[in-house]
Amino acid sequence: MKQQTLAMAADQGAGFEQYRRPTKRDVFLETMEQIVPWAQLCEVVEPYYPKGQGGRPPVGLERMLRMHFVQRWFNLADEACEEALLDSTALRRFVGVDLGRERVPDGTTLLKFRRLLERNKLGEQLFARVGEVLQGRGLKVGTGTIVDATIIGAPSSTKNADKARDPEMHQTRKGQQRYFGMKLHIGVDSQTGLAHTAR
Repeated sequence: MKQQTLAMAADQGAGFEQYRRPTKRDVFLETMEQIVPWAQLCEVVEPYYPKGQGGRPPVGLERMLRMHFVQRWFNLADEACEEALLDSTALRRFVGVDLGRERVPDGTTLLKFRRLLERNKLGEQLFARVGEVLQGRGLKVGTGTIVDATIIGAPSSTKNADKARDPEMHQTRKGQQRYFGMKLHIGVDSQTGLAHTAR
């Protein structure tokens, strides 16, 4: 086990914040820490994850998975996820970042990881596996579902190497606003706030 840096000790309280109490985010992340099968999820992605031969070594796979789930659970864009980790002790503790030793993986690194999952169609497998675990623990309440659409934006410009727009993206609308990209429909349990489906 690594010796704690002063930054990590401060993040964990270490007597500095004697009146701090756990927030809902703390409780949620602690629950996910205990019940999500991180080793099994790593096994799904590991065959596709870069091995770090030549160049800078890749960020640890479990850390990237944890960042990816934080991004999904809290509806954060790539850069917003990086900012949230810099800002939140609870999120850094969950992801396993010690600012005394290392940097938070940046938004571009998260984008590349998300694209790796999309390219190899791994997101659905990960999401289904976590959904099964949550259901097995009785965390999905069947009393109601909130369905919301979020937009995955794409540049509409044709000023790129192929001189073409992304063929998987189209004009879409959310409310009265038009976008270029695609909609992601997310089903969330109305009682617990946990996402259980994505399309």
